[in-house]
Amino acid sequence: MPAAALLASIALIAPGHAPAATQRWEPPQEARFQYQLESSDRSHASTGGIDVGICNPPASGGPCVRPQVFDIDLYEDGRISGNDHTIDTAAVNAIHRRGGHAICYVSGGTAERFRPDYGKYVRFDRRIGHRLLGKPFSSRFSNEYWVNINNGRGQRDFVLRRVAARTRKCAAAGFDAIEYDVVDAYAQGKRVTGWRISAHTQLIFDNALARIAHRNGLSVGLKNDLGQVPKLEPRFDFAVNEQCFQYRECTNNPSPGYRAFTRAGKAVFQVEYRIPPSQFCGDANRLGFSSIKKARDFSLDAEPWISCR
Repeated sequence: MPAAALLASIALIAPGHAPAATQRWEPPQEARFQYQLESSDRSHASTGGIDVGICNPPASGGPCVRPQVFDIDLYEDGRISGNDHTIDTAAVNAIHRRGGHAICYVSGGTAERFRPDYGKYVRFDRRIGHRLLGKPFSSRFSNEYWVNINNGRGQRDFVLRRVAARTRKCAAAGFDAIEYDVVDAYAQGKRVTGWRISAHTQLIFDNALARIAHRNGLSVGLKNDLGQVPKLEPRFDFAVNEQCFQYRECTNNPSPGYRAFTRAGKAVFQVEYRIPPSQFCGDANRLGFSSIKKARDFSLDAEPWISCR
């Protein structure tokens, strides 16, 4: 990207709020992690649908253990709030009262039909000749669409503005960190996404996300995108991964994989769905990852939650 265009892009995504002067929190490697993006349990309505008191035996057995870091959605589950726009400050406050920290889940690379700003994506897509919204993310998640992060018609600038607006909401709600999901469109290919995205374009986008988070006083996690870990690790404060043990990608694709984060003293929060703890927890503990087992069907309610350590 030419320098002038890059500066213009940065100006477009500037949040307009100065981040807090205090040093941002960064998760320690030893912290246990919970991934709960869904809830239909109204018994937890007072804590935004999040089970902040969960305590289960680890994979190795023994007394129950509790997560210290909760990765939760920016918004309360609609089955709890009754709408699509209630920011989950109740959960953030409850997590903080227990001495924990909260990561704000935001999809960076898809447009989700169930989000309050989805109409803005649709209107922009129409305005530029349907060059923003691509194919459904997957058969299971068919209500969200890959977005085009090329910038020929201002698509990347638009997406970054929307993500920046959500990031400001995360910061205002008191979250400590943010996880931007779906940041590896280049690796999926046009057949999956509907768009031809280069590795260079993905790096521009992902680095812009890290800058947005830091401007808002939040630490930022790199979600998946193993192929670009060596280049992105210096910009990100921790990593979040799904299924790298199942697909044997944790320490390669390319090497050193997530050891780039652990060698830098950074946390790797890792989740498996389809394989049992006996097949990954030993390696996870040896590598210094905070790994957990969640539901086989990829649902992300409070349970199951089995921590490797």
